[in-house]
Amino acid sequence: MRGPGAAMGLAALLGGSGVIHMVRPRTYEWLVPPELGSARAWVAATGVAEIGTAALLSAPATRRAGGWAAAGLLLAFVPAHLHTFRVIPKRPLPLAVAAVRLPLQVPLVTAALRVARGR
Repeated sequence: MRGPGAAMGLAALLGGSGVIHMVRPRTYEWLVPPELGSARAWVAATGVAEIGTAALLSAPATRRAGGWAAAGLLLAFVPAHLHTFRVIPKRPLPLAVAAVRLPLQVPLVTAALRVARGR
């Protein structure tokens, strides 16, 4: 993903996810490692952060800052993705979904860094 298209794609992804965090927090609560404390608080905070990052990505004047914020958020979610392997049923389909989801962070972070660098 390059140019404004990459920024807008990331904005849609993060904004949509952020809205789901707010309207259906239980969808994400199980992903929060218990060592981090209140799952509801983390889900709400990350939802706000995602919506804020989407807003930054959407405006040309703040797009680069949004790229840095997106890269940081996506990297911050890695512990939740790893935690998934601790809590999902040890069945082939859930394990496959978790295994595919984690490496998808690489192209997303790469796209966010391109936006941050103005490429």
